[in-house]
Amino acid sequence: KLYVMSMVNKNNKKVTFKCLEKELVGEVPEARYGHTINVVHSQDKNMIVIIGGRSYMGLGQRTTENWNSVVDCMPYVFLVDPEFGCSTSYALPELQSGFSFHISLARNDTIYIIGGHSIENNIRPPNLYKIKIDLPLGSPAVNCSVLPGGISVSSAIMTQTKDHEFVIMGGYHSDNQKRMVCNTITLEDNKIEIVEREAPEWTPEIKHCKLWFGSDMGNGHILFGIPGDNRQLISEANYFYMLRCQGESDQDSEQLAQVCSQSST
Repeated sequence: KLYVMSMVNKNNKKVTFKCLEKELVGEVPEARYGHTINVVHSQDKNMIVIIGGRSYMGLGQRTTENWNSVVDCMPYVFLVDPEFGCSTSYALPELQSGFSFHISLARNDTIYIIGGHSIENNIRPPNLYKIKIDLPLGSPAVNCSVLPGGISVSSAIMTQTKDHEFVIMGGYHSDNQKRMVCNTITLEDNKIEIVEREAPEWTPEIKHCKLWFGSDMGNGHILFGIPGDNRQLISEANYFYMLRCQGESDQDSEQLAQVCSQSST
């Protein structure tokens, strides 16, 4: 099934959403996680695009030893019509193996795929794919290009700072190494450029922790958390931080401020 959430009413104290449920038909993607979902726009049409992710092994492949094992999904690109719920898969020659926990960035009829993790080889290749989707009156046309200048990262967070500028923060270089650098993405004239930018002065707690997690808050703000230390009364306590990413033209560089240190369970 497909569930579409939309806001129907907003006032100072209350926001009302509605949820629309649609049955999916056609080549329906299997249940997964670690994937991305974007919406592209072409010739006054919209299309939902699902890429990547991983899932549990099929029932016919499971044994007692690997019952809970997961694999990367086949590297198909799924297009889902939000109006009729029709789903179609596309196999692109440029996408040879599955990947998960990548970054996706959509602009009009184009999606850029950055980084990702392959569970089969346990690598994070510096992927940078450009997937262009045309929506004429007939069947959609899906084309993929491999671009230079990608970065090796998985599970990173991206926020938009300007109309054509985005910032990547967090993620992992490897299973045991966090990615402490930040990057700026610039999209102009159907071109993408990824450059390293000055990272905040991370606190010792952030530097030495093995895990971190978070989400984009919009308007160049990122909320992320790290596990609390063993001195906490609650074993599952977390520290939360807010990262404010200024635009390149601003006088101030990124500022890292701890806005919340209360525990959450």
